[in-house]
Amino acid sequence: MERNELRRHIERHFAEGYRTSYDRENEVLRIERTSDRVGVNIRLAPLVAKAKVRGVVAIEEVVEYIQTALAADESVTLIGNEKNIYPVIRAASFAKETKQGEALVTTPHTAETAIFYALDFGNGYRLIEERHLTESMTRKRLEDIARDNVMTLPTELKRDEVAGNTFYFLAARDGYEASRILNDDFLRVMERRMEGDMLVGVPHQDVLIIADIQNDAGYDAMQQLMFDFFTNGRIPVTALAFHYEAGTLEPIFIVGKKNPPTDA
Repeated sequence: MERNELRRHIERHFAEGYRTSYDRENEVLRIERTSDRVGVNIRLAPLVAKAKVRGVVAIEEVVEYIQTALAADESVTLIGNEKNIYPVIRAASFAKETKQGEALVTTPHTAETAIFYALDFGNGYRLIEERHLTESMTRKRLEDIARDNVMTLPTELKRDEVAGNTFYFLAARDGYEASRILNDDFLRVMERRMEGDMLVGVPHQDVLIIADIQNDAGYDAMQQLMFDFFTNGRIPVTALAFHYEAGTLEPIFIVGKKNPPTDA
């Protein structure tokens, strides 16, 4: 499916009650509600690439994401919805304000990442803004609730071996995979399994990678994995991996010595 065909396919889902515009130079489609101009921007180039691999499923996922985001009630109520509050990991450079100029609630994390907060509503979520905080739901309480909730999320892992190094992948498909990096109990359990250096990666929102690195080939493989996932993720976070030790995450830059082996 080419760009123009893809754009028309998406626009058909937003014919009534929405306004669409297309930035040809940057290949960005904007869809917004006509009532208040609240909208989302969709970059078409990455979506075309995904559609070539996954077909119409990739497009429908984006359509569902847009519909969910734009259907969200503007009046967010946090009290009574505590169990639906989660932290989300974003790049440190991610915008700290909405397009309407509302400040988002954020907490510093690492030099590469920042913590945002989301109210989950089933098939999507919206980021929580500072105006949603109240005397009953302070920033500190919001942070504590979100961290407690991420501790309850499952941490089942898939495992792979590459040249004597072990790689673990968490892809629960719940939108909070990268958020598990905030579950320090989980990371400490994994640390006890390690025989070499423990690296942790959150290349995009929907995956967490933990690696037990025991030789140079392992570092090369981790570098390639991080780059590939970062490039193909719907919401990229960082292409740098973190070295984890005793509760501390330190971003590292891996200088590749050779191409990673392809045999598992």
